[in-house]
Amino acid sequence: MSVVLDASALLAYLNQEAGAEAVAEQMVRGGFISAVNLAEVYSKVTEWGQDAHLLEQALVRQGLLGGVLEVVPFGPEDVLRVAALRPLTKTQGLSLGDRVCLALAQRLGLPHHRQRLDQPGRRG
Repeated sequence: MSVVLDASALLAYLNQEAGAEAVAEQMVRGGFISAVNLAEVYSKVTEWGQDAHLLEQALVRQGLLGGVLEVVPFGPEDVLRVAALRPLTKTQGLSLGDRVCLALAQRLGLPHHRQRLDQPGRRG
């Protein structure tokens, strides 16, 4: 079954951090990522001094983007889903990006893979 990835999961995979193997196993079956969560990934690598355009080209060459990982646009329906999740997730400390991932998973009827940014060994 396909899975929806959040930014932290894709970053863990790209940086071979804790949880990277689990993310790779999920992506073999196909996956989705919101354009918003992909923007988070590109923002983070830019913060680290890397070129987001080069990363995108590498992801396409490797068959991730446009291959096993489909980028899903964020539209008006998603805006309302994300807003509806706020009261349900506020006490759990979920960020806007986390809720974007959850909303996409709900819309597609798929599980999500969320890698916590505050885990030991996380770069960020």
